Amino acid sequence: MTAPRPSLDLVRSATDEHVLRALIRHRRLTRAEIAVEARVSKPTAAQSVRRLVEAGLVVDSGERTPGGRGRGRVGSYYTLAAAAGTAWAVGIAPEGVVAEAIDVYGETVGRAEAQAGRPAPADRVAAVLDEVAGRLAGTPPRLAVVSAADPVDRATGRLVHLPGAPFLIGELDPAEVLARHVAGPVTVDNDVNWAARAELAARPGGDSFAYLYLGEGLGCAIVHDGRVLRGHGGLAGEIAYLVTAGPGGRAIPLIEVFGLLGLRQPGSTAIDVDRLLAAATGGGPQAAALRTALAEAVGGALTAIASLADPEHVVVGGPWGGHPEILGALGDVASRRPRAPSLRPATVPAAPFAAVRADALARLRDSVVAAPR
Repeated sequence: MTAPRPSLDLVRSATDEHVLRALIRHRRLTRAEIAVEARVSKPTAAQSVRRLVEAGLVVDSGERTPGGRGRGRVGSYYTLAAAAGTAWAVGIAPEGVVAEAIDVYGETVGRAEAQAGRPAPADRVAAVLDEVAGRLAGTPPRLAVVSAADPVDRATGRLVHLPGAPFLIGELDPAEVLARHVAGPVTVDNDVNWAARAELAARPGGDSFAYLYLGEGLGCAIVHDGRVLRGHGGLAGEIAYLVTAGPGGRAIPLIEVFGLLGLRQPGSTAIDVDRLLAAATGGGPQAAALRTALAEAVGGALTAIASLADPEHVVVGGPWGGHPEILGALGDVASRRPRAPSLRPATVPAAPFAAVRADALARLRDSVVAAPR
């Protein structure tokens, strides 16, 4: 039986997609260059350009090739229209709220940031997020992608407040706050999941691992077959409440270890990273003893991760998790545990925002290509 031939509309749509992606890659092209990049005939390229110009997605840039006197006909350069729009990459963290507007070429065309304080009530963070979004003036972006330093409800995109959370107090809906600023969808996930995606992109050879974040807060992401496992409600990886060995071998939740060791910020459950690094690194028996205590406590979480998720390895990141001395102590403890996973330091700087930015750009490009024509 002969397979049905694709419809003319389908062929045209596929050609238009190739033309748009060629212009995304190269910014400006003549119709002859478009034909080469899209791997279609010159007449087909010309027809596609004409359709896209009529749809308002492509414009004649006004620039011309040097033609005449034996150099061939003058050619017009075409580029994407302003209708391609922008996307926002947004980060909500104890360090502050930051938003970048990026165009379809991946260039930053606007940036705003502000402090929210810590710990921060949800209404204050909402006000700061709204203020930052308001500073990115101009045409509303097609979409926004958000990283938040708190658990995120998978169904609603709302930030979930858990007892003892070091940053947000109360619940916050970033999509609701951004709705009046953003023309299209708002995608929200927590910062550790985004960090794991950044590491996944940087490690194409390994697509099943755990990402352990050790900073002011504690977090974990499980990557399996190239996908971050978010859990039924989006709360997978909340290791702060795993029971582990505290000082003196006492069984307590992991987050409580830092209170007993005097490593919390005043009036907060957030870990005092500066104090921890000052006390747990360098020579001397006290620093070594503190490193061992921290490694034993975190090692309990690693045992649970290895037992339940069976990762190929564990990527350790965060302001103190990636310190060589602490990572070394953690590796020593982990090696003595059954089914000990190998540990690797995180490699991507500012990983959550890097992943959010990459995701926003990919979504923007896909939305431009899929725009009604």
